[in-house]
Amino acid sequence: MKFGVPLGLVHPATWRDLAVAADRLGYESVWLPEHLVFTTDLSTDHYPGGANPGIRPHTPLFDAPAYLCALAAATSRVRLGTAVYLYALRHPLIAARAFATLDHVSGGRAIAGVGAGWYAGEWIAAGADFTTRGRRLDEAIAVTRRLWSEPVVAHDGAFFPFPEVAFEPKPVQDRLPIIAGGESHAALRRAATLCDGWIGMPHTLGSAAAQVALLRELRGDRPGPFEITVHTSGAPEPEEVAAWSDLGVHRLIVRPWTRTREAAEGLAAFAAGHGLAQES
Repeated sequence: MKFGVPLGLVHPATWRDLAVAADRLGYESVWLPEHLVFTTDLSTDHYPGGANPGIRPHTPLFDAPAYLCALAAATSRVRLGTAVYLYALRHPLIAARAFATLDHVSGGRAIAGVGAGWYAGEWIAAGADFTTRGRRLDEAIAVTRRLWSEPVVAHDGAFFPFPEVAFEPKPVQDRLPIIAGGESHAALRRAATLCDGWIGMPHTLGSAAAQVALLRELRGDRPGPFEITVHTSGAPEPEEVAAWSDLGVHRLIVRPWTRTREAAEGLAAFAAGHGLAQES
């Protein structure tokens, strides 16, 4: 099992120190969330399922790939992912460039976790049609695959047409992984058919089982690696980790702390309890 660290659940002032600790302690990855902007009109913050997302318009927001570039300079092994980046809210030339840059700066450690998003406000603010977000994301993923692999690319799609361009440098990784987030059938279909994996919201073993089964069904016999990543609500014990693995989950994003000030100690304790390979 691979273990990731959700940096978005602690104060940004601690991100660098926790990323360095995760790197040293043997965690496989660190993850940043992403929003472009929050509007002061809170009528647009309808979270799926009716939960209150607790949006505060003056919350500090950072460009996730740019911030991960800074963390890349402070680390050497840990992978650097977004959970998740609103990829289709930008033109794919911009988004593909951001992640290719991160991959180069980090020496091939980037993971592009992408999602269509749920919050209409930032789409309205950016002048983009929120109702087309899924189709825009599908098209952006397809364009990005070509930009990252073909010498020249021209595209005549519904949302992002452009004339023939060259896109260099390509990512360091032969296939920079794109993993899709989201819990809807459309999101799971996107992950299974267009991406290299799926990243779920916080789940229990019971709540994740149906999603994993549907992913298997949607994926069918498609070739190539496919990784399932799930956030947990806390810090699973070793026997629970084994059950997650039996379910077919490859990576758990864990939170072995309650408050920011407890995060560093919690990461160290979890690493020791689960036999992570720590630097000497």
